Amino acid sequence: MSAVPPQIDTPEIMVDADVLRRNIERMAAGVAAKGLALRPHAKTHKIPEIAALQLAAGAVGLTVATIGEAEVFAEHGVADLFIAYPLWVTERSGERLRRLAHRARIAVGTDSAEAARAMGAHLAGAEVDVLVEIDSGHHRSGVTPGQAVAVARAAADAGLRVAGVFTFPGHSYAPGMPAEAAEAEGRALAESARLLAEAGFDVTRVSGGSTPSALLTEAGPTTEVRPGVYVFGDAQQLELGRCAAEDVALTVAATVVSRHEGSSDVPRRVVLDAGSKVLGGDRPGWATGFGRLADLSEARITGLSEHHATVVFPDGAALPALGERLRVVPNHVCVAVNLVDEVTVVSGGEIVDRWRVAARGRNR
Repeated sequence: MSAVPPQIDTPEIMVDADVLRRNIERMAAGVAAKGLALRPHAKTHKIPEIAALQLAAGAVGLTVATIGEAEVFAEHGVADLFIAYPLWVTERSGERLRRLAHRARIAVGTDSAEAARAMGAHLAGAEVDVLVEIDSGHHRSGVTPGQAVAVARAAADAGLRVAGVFTFPGHSYAPGMPAEAAEAEGRALAESARLLAEAGFDVTRVSGGSTPSALLTEAGPTTEVRPGVYVFGDAQQLELGRCAAEDVALTVAATVVSRHEGSSDVPRRVVLDAGSKVLGGDRPGWATGFGRLADLSEARITGLSEHHATVVFPDGAALPALGERLRVVPNHVCVAVNLVDEVTVVSGGEIVDRWRVAARGRNR
């Protein structure tokens, strides 16, 4: 992406359409070469136009985080959706899922017998697949492989159709961890799928993969991967070495509103008009800042408030001028997109479109 187009008022999220398409096509080709299906996680972008590009490139369907996100993408014609979350289904949410199942192929997640029974009370007989979530080392939700059969049996006894297992290798989001997380994911999925098959279940879906680990995942028994961030890239992926600077498709246009040359005890810094309300506030402990400047790699964002980003520069690096417009790479792009109503699409330095973040705020 080149300089910020003059028609943009900062702060504003920009998406480079050419880089976006390249990222989509590269992941699709890489996953297909491994004999895996690609089911991208749409919580990253929440944008129907991007979903259409992913499906056109070969994705078998989409992953979403909530029933609300599934409803939005079903409204836009997506025919295969996996809500990769251990749902607790009530009468109201069960009715929503039943309606969805008339419009698209729907799968949901569970990780306990109790949740499976609650799900069965409202979904028994519905055309909804259930996948048991496995903890492959991230230690968030999910059961151990040895517990998968008990959860699957509870789901089947409740009248649900068990299709397989899934996991999220979230511990891949740490320095040096993507390969190790991919290996742990493969072992956990293989064991749980084997145990379910031995217990008489027809295991057709074995689902894993995150952006850091997706291209490290091997087929057999894994059947599909669910990366999300790859479409845009972000500062976390840069620091993990899972993308290069030229792979970053989304940046936040920002203006220098304050500038200080500093002194022996005061840092050399500028302040941008893009704070946590557009960049998001995520910063893992290993990250070197609250984001990166796309064109000034020596700078570090050392502080965020709601509408300010403090950017520190080392001695010898030229400070940007007041009024200069810069491109900021957020740490966690999923959070940034969910903070805006639309994104500006740019190609060759020119604005070519604006896309609505249609699933923004659909948190339930």
